[in-house]
Amino acid sequence: MDRLFTPWRLDYVRGERTHECCVFCGCQLEQDEETRILHRSRHWFVILNRYPYNGGHVLLVLNRHAGSLVECTPEEIQDMSVLLAAMERTLRRGYDPHGVNCGYNGGAGAGAGIPGHFHLHMLPRWNGDTNFMTVVSDTRVIPERLEDTYARLKPLLAEELVGGGL
Repeated sequence: MDRLFTPWRLDYVRGERTHECCVFCGCQLEQDEETRILHRSRHWFVILNRYPYNGGHVLLVLNRHAGSLVECTPEEIQDMSVLLAAMERTLRRGYDPHGVNCGYNGGAGAGAGIPGHFHLHMLPRWNGDTNFMTVVSDTRVIPERLEDTYARLKPLLAEELVGGGL
């Protein structure tokens, strides 16, 4: 039997948090490179998913602690749409995917891992990006280190947002 060691996931598996507050509220207090925050705006920040579905998986996270889209102000929704479009262009430039998934899970019943803090997932997808590992062993194979994803996407997103007011 093969072994795939992922020691960085232990805290996640155990449900332990390094912050007493919400993980998204807590990571805003840390350095961008340490938490892999790609961009901060007045209402949102973009961060790499620490446990990605595949390479390039990012989260657009509301700065304030609110649980759903309907709790967002019109200004927050407007900024979200600008940031989503910029992030899609960034992912397309950085990875040349066949498609892009974007969405959110509205509450624990919908599968939200952090249901109390509104965030959206965005990730590049390729026609052949499914493999037997997920089906057979409930394991994801990520072909790029988070550090490399951060280095790839941060400057591209900054270019996309120049003059955009975010």
